[in-house]
Amino acid sequence: MNYRITGTGSCIPDITKKNSDFLQNKFLDRDGSDIQSSNSEIIEKFKSITGIYQRRYASDEINSSDLATDAARGAIVNSKIDQETLDYIIVAHNAGDISCNSGQVDTLPSIASKVKAKLKIKNPNCVAYDIICGCPGWLEGMIQAKSFIKSGMANKCLIIGCDTLSRILDENDRDSMIYADGSGATILERDTSYDGGILSHKSATFTHEGENDFIFYGSSYDKDLRESKDQKFIKMQGRKVYEFALTNVPIAMKSCFDESKCNINDLKKIFIHQANKKMDEAIIKRFYRLYKNTPPEDVLPMNIEEFGNSSVATIPTLFDIVKRNNYGGHVLNKGDIIMFASVGAGMNINAITYKI
Repeated sequence: MNYRITGTGSCIPDITKKNSDFLQNKFLDRDGSDIQSSNSEIIEKFKSITGIYQRRYASDEINSSDLATDAARGAIVNSKIDQETLDYIIVAHNAGDISCNSGQVDTLPSIASKVKAKLKIKNPNCVAYDIICGCPGWLEGMIQAKSFIKSGMANKCLIIGCDTLSRILDENDRDSMIYADGSGATILERDTSYDGGILSHKSATFTHEGENDFIFYGSSYDKDLRESKDQKFIKMQGRKVYEFALTNVPIAMKSCFDESKCNINDLKKIFIHQANKKMDEAIIKRFYRLYKNTPPEDVLPMNIEEFGNSSVATIPTLFDIVKRNNYGGHVLNKGDIIMFASVGAGMNINAITYKI
């Protein structure tokens, strides 16, 4: 039995936020003190590490569920399925719908139920639910969908990753420049005649040594704002995330890839969560080092420079634009062996080996 992606879609918001747009921010350290560098220096260092020169934000009237619905429509059209035959809609996100300037997380009803309603799907046997798994959420949704299909509980699943992280950013935190908005979607189907699909997968959650506190909701670095309004923002212990990812992600990827029984020399592309260009490149180098090898020059598609880190949306968005438009000069051909891999809040790690 094979588990095949038959359709992809994405929704990239219209508003472009350039690095220069942060020049007037008042960046502070965690203790609320001033950073002893100019904003120009902070932004230049940020770009040299992350690769990001701009990112995309949703317009004020657009919520995560709107982005998710647009991406879902694209995947449904691309797959040529009847949407009424979907068995599951699985939506991964971190903060639900957040109205502009409210800071209020809205997860009731689920984003998946909102998407189903916006798509006007009538079938009550199409089950819609959300998962929160940090940046690896879309990939974990894919793994769950594959399990549903394998068990006989489903034939067709719609898996979406969406977030509007721009709504939960502390403008006094330089890490806020990393984040972006967006959505990506895939249709996963049972296809017994197809020679390909999901070959192997791995998932893991690390919490025993405090990893669950590496990415979290926290107060503003601005003491006045913190005292007047206890609003929570997305926060990150960047150095710890970086070290954790470099130590654990390559090992998880190798475990996943080895289970596929494929040869490392046959691996054509790795679609890794677009977290940080420097970190992603270091992860891939360490992964290949485990095979006493070096990464091929064109193995790693990247779009973080242009679109920023949209969390659960990065991988399905990147996969969609490469598959449809050969983004960045990357081409996918039938029979290609590829990998998906992600790391994020939890701390969660997962990976899939896939044959096109």
